[in-house]
Amino acid sequence: MKTRLSQLLPILLFSLTTVIKAQLPNIILGRPTDTSITASIQFSQDVDYYLEYGTQPGNYTHTTPTISHKSTQPDEIVLHNLFPNTRYVYRVQSKIPAKPSFTPSPEYNFHTQRPQGSAFTFTIEADEHLYDKKGVANMYKITLENQAKDKPDFMLSLGDIFGDDHNPFTITPTEIDALHKNYRPYLGAITHSIPFYVCLGNHEGEMDYYLLKNPGNNLAHHSTYYRKFYYPNPSPNGFYSGNIDQEPFGIDMPENYYAWTWGDALFVVMDVYRDQCDTSAKPGGWAWSLGKPQYDWLKSTLENSTAKHKLVFAHHVSGQGRGGIVQAKYYEWGGLDKNNTNTFAAKRPGWAKPIHRLFVDNGVDIFFQGHDHVFAHEIMDGVTYQAVPMPSDSTYLIGKLANADAYTADTLDGTGHIRVTVNNACITVDYVKAFLPKDTLDGKHKNGEIAFSYTVGDCSLSQTQPNKEILKIQPNPANQRLLIQYPEHWQSPNIQLFNTKGQLVHLSNSPEINTHSLLPGLYYVVVDNGHQKVTEKVIIQHP
Repeated sequence: MKTRLSQLLPILLFSLTTVIKAQLPNIILGRPTDTSITASIQFSQDVDYYLEYGTQPGNYTHTTPTISHKSTQPDEIVLHNLFPNTRYVYRVQSKIPAKPSFTPSPEYNFHTQRPQGSAFTFTIEADEHLYDKKGVANMYKITLENQAKDKPDFMLSLGDIFGDDHNPFTITPTEIDALHKNYRPYLGAITHSIPFYVCLGNHEGEMDYYLLKNPGNNLAHHSTYYRKFYYPNPSPNGFYSGNIDQEPFGIDMPENYYAWTWGDALFVVMDVYRDQCDTSAKPGGWAWSLGKPQYDWLKSTLENSTAKHKLVFAHHVSGQGRGGIVQAKYYEWGGLDKNNTNTFAAKRPGWAKPIHRLFVDNGVDIFFQGHDHVFAHEIMDGVTYQAVPMPSDSTYLIGKLANADAYTADTLDGTGHIRVTVNNACITVDYVKAFLPKDTLDGKHKNGEIAFSYTVGDCSLSQTQPNKEILKIQPNPANQRLLIQYPEHWQSPNIQLFNTKGQLVHLSNSPEINTHSLLPGLYYVVVDNGHQKVTEKVIIQHP
């Protein structure tokens, strides 16, 4: 009898462990707003569950109804009526239907929209490539752990996540389903507490070229369906703007480009592959386009935003080229032909200006892109072009060897993620490297080390709670002069003007600044009355 028990014990323990693991939910948070958040929740077996949540650890003042979950598909649970600028904690209570009692998950958390003047952090990764073995799972897990340590309000992936397009005309819906589902266990290790945004890459296959082949039954259609099925991306509402198209065959809104404001920053996520743009699998030159609807949305979003910082994200400049500012000078993005002749007006009749000029004229601070698997930092006309490295390259050299020569400055090897900290006066960008344990034994590198760091703006000017109503600055953008209005009782405060490098370019007590000799670009006006310091962003633009 004793022998039989000793033989059965490992089996019983294994069964118990399997049941416990099965009851742990895989959670992808998404669509955070000022008063809500969406949780995509999936278990590996059928369960009954509910969420309980509140604002204090261990104190859950709200619960959702109990949900009967089928393991074949995730549930999207929306928590409404939340407080803005609030950290929430939550956990999931679940049980197998035949069992009498619920088992709690660990406690997770998230933060609702930050107000102006509130500092926060977010993270970016790009080109995971786990589907084609360029990306290594154990390497990627370390990068995810590093991002979790940053405690970001949210994270973005800049595409080439799912890899649907390697066999574009023979891949089946079942295979596309698996590519999207298989990524959830990795991502879910941290997205139970870090909302996740998808920015589409070329290997997602969601481009017009495929969408037009056998409509309703093609790579782009099935890829869009399963991406939306597993990952809650934003669609236009009172908080997010974006693509309002309602596509046929059950797709509805494709959730492919969108924008929102968080703290002092506008976030704009572009889709450079869909929306009346790509008529071939790899369009180039003037054959590539954002499409007029997305262009008009981008222009309106940038022009109508009053955010101090403007951040734009896409998989790549002009779709599928290589490089940053080298590509950004040409065609729809920059206006030039390869012979450096500006033919934008002829090639895009009715369009106001090239994409890069939109960035410059509207004070875009940084454009983040993936695609090239390498870290690179460049600046053109005051706009930073930032390439994001792979998070999963265990060789640390894939992008550096293949694509570094497409960039003009600050090109680094390695694997990791980008950490961005935003406050009212500046943005700090860090390249956080990831290393496998075996690659740190010689002491030359440490996992989580900062390989490159820079700021946009002057962090010494940061203030806790800005008051935009205190100052009135006209015109903005300015050509010849700036006129600054401030409260009468301030009595001739010091007025300073800084460029994006933090260099002082003007100092006086006069409310009028002559700007005709200043270079075009983004500047910061700082008004200091000795007791209070207020910072505002302005743009110098000459015809």
